Amino acid sequence: MNEDASDVGDDECEVIPAVDVKDGEVVQLVQGERGTEKTYGDPIDAARKWVDAGAETLHLIDLDGAFEGERENADAIDAVVDAVDVPTQLGGGIRTAEDAVDLLERGVDRVILGTAAVENPDIVAEISEEHPDSVVVSLDAKDGEVVVEGWTEGAGIAPVEAAERYEDLGAAAILFTNVDVEGKLEGVATEPVQNLVEATEIPVIASGGVATLDDVRALADTGAAATVVGSALYEGNFSLEEARAAVED
Repeated sequence: MNEDASDVGDDECEVIPAVDVKDGEVVQLVQGERGTEKTYGDPIDAARKWVDAGAETLHLIDLDGAFEGERENADAIDAVVDAVDVPTQLGGGIRTAEDAVDLLERGVDRVILGTAAVENPDIVAEISEEHPDSVVVSLDAKDGEVVVEGWTEGAGIAPVEAAERYEDLGAAAILFTNVDVEGKLEGVATEPVQNLVEATEIPVIASGGVATLDDVRALADTGAAATVVGSALYEGNFSLEEARAAVED
């Protein structure tokens, strides 16, 4: 863990590797659906690989926690946080302010809230008051609607409307995942990201669909502060070094 929180929000778009954990292993899902996962080994090995390749932040998700509402992979993810010296942002199964504060005090730099923030928006302000700049609100969208509970239930709100709400409540950033393209390695949809960037003053972190270096560049061109990349890195479509160079052009 790095004592300094991530500088997501600088002019340059940061490329953040994803370390999604299910049943103690790194996996990638297609459109967030159980049973579609492909495994990529030990989370600590993956995290160290990305840090060695130049990652400045790691994106950690407890997928079992996202589905079940409890942090099923807490031990594995805690080990990752202890093993690396870069900032981490963690989501999946964080349902209460107490859970979030505990994680922040144990070394996680930012917590990612999805379902909890949708069901109780004031949780964002509650955590941010005690730990400023520590809450990333995850807005995952299918067909233009925010979805929760592991992408299984619609929340009845559009991403832009939700983002404006959480900005007012003190969110440090918005993590936007386009579930329509997530994990498919078929390219990104830039318009929803662009709309969020234009609607809010806080940083937008884009996720979903990155398959090529052109996709990385396209998300950077929207004004996104960062992009999270998973399957494309694990499948070797390009290296982290190449992705970082692409947004420096």
